[in-house]
Amino acid sequence: MNTFGNLFRITSFGESHGKAVGVIIDNCPPLIELCEADIQADLDRRRPGQSHITTPRDEADQCEILSGVFEGKTTGTSIAVVVWNKNQESKDYGNIKDVFRPSHADFGYDQKYGIRDYRGGGRSSARETIARVIGGAVAKKILKEKLNVEVWGFVDQVGEDKFKTIDKSFIEKNPLRMADEKSFPETLKKVEAVKQSGDSIGGSVQIRVENAPVGLGSPVFGKLEAELARAIMSVPATKGIEFGEGFDLSAMKGSEANDPFVATTQILGSKNSESADPGIKYRTQRNANGGIIGGISTGDDIWFRVGIKPTSSIIQKQTTANKAGENVEIEIKGRHDPILVPRAVPILEAMTAMVILDHVMLHKAQCGL
Repeated sequence: MNTFGNLFRITSFGESHGKAVGVIIDNCPPLIELCEADIQADLDRRRPGQSHITTPRDEADQCEILSGVFEGKTTGTSIAVVVWNKNQESKDYGNIKDVFRPSHADFGYDQKYGIRDYRGGGRSSARETIARVIGGAVAKKILKEKLNVEVWGFVDQVGEDKFKTIDKSFIEKNPLRMADEKSFPETLKKVEAVKQSGDSIGGSVQIRVENAPVGLGSPVFGKLEAELARAIMSVPATKGIEFGEGFDLSAMKGSEANDPFVATTQILGSKNSESADPGIKYRTQRNANGGIIGGISTGDDIWFRVGIKPTSSIIQKQTTANKAGENVEIEIKGRHDPILVPRAVPILEAMTAMVILDHVMLHKAQCGL
């Protein structure tokens, strides 16, 4: 499946070492001001070669809008955006074309389709996420400008080290996209040491949706956290997700886990309240459930954490099996990230933004009359 979304919908295409990767965005609202620069900022946050702890594959990832925008505004028709691949080095993968790399998608693709593009992982490569970031950049722009909803994320764990301090202003000032400035220097040294040893390290990303509208999602099969989980878990290397206090809640008693609602007066006309009385604002005491209860957003900020596994491509010698049924040793060549989590941040933001905008549109379609 290469298409994602209900109303706000994207279809992605392209492979890691093909000519290009790109996306078709369907059902984008018309008259939204949009140009390449609006998209490029997030692509630059995702692109390789942006620091010494990312893959040295040097791709500018410059986007080109092909359709759906006229005189600087969206037309309501399909928006096509492409990024041309410039720095492929397919020769690095000749030695593994008949080998199933440990913890890669090689085996599954080969068994399912009987053919696979082994160059850089082909379609299973995280380079495919360029399409997601493009769609997400458009969604983020609409959410911010029309609803004052902001989607942002940061790295809150590297290896076993968890970080508690959240300084939003520090996130884009460091290559790890951490929000804890005090912990950054030692964490960077740790990642550099892992890189030097030819290994990789995992971590987790926390995503926030500020000023999330109330009422998004629906009971049973359309629960908002289920929709978000489906989107997030489609991103390469994601291995788990928890909303709010997540698994910590499972260790509590009901009296500890319950999070009472609090009613307060608010300024009339707030975009963030759709309560029966527009002069009352409802929030929970500590937002333990991450802004979603019963599958429907509460109006609290939505927040969740995503576990990212270490980069599977490491330069240390490993054992595996090949297509001939032989157990073999391999040494993976090529250019790879020692840590994925910093570049995962804009990708996870993008998937989140597309789900939120999609459900804003669904909510308005059903309940907006």
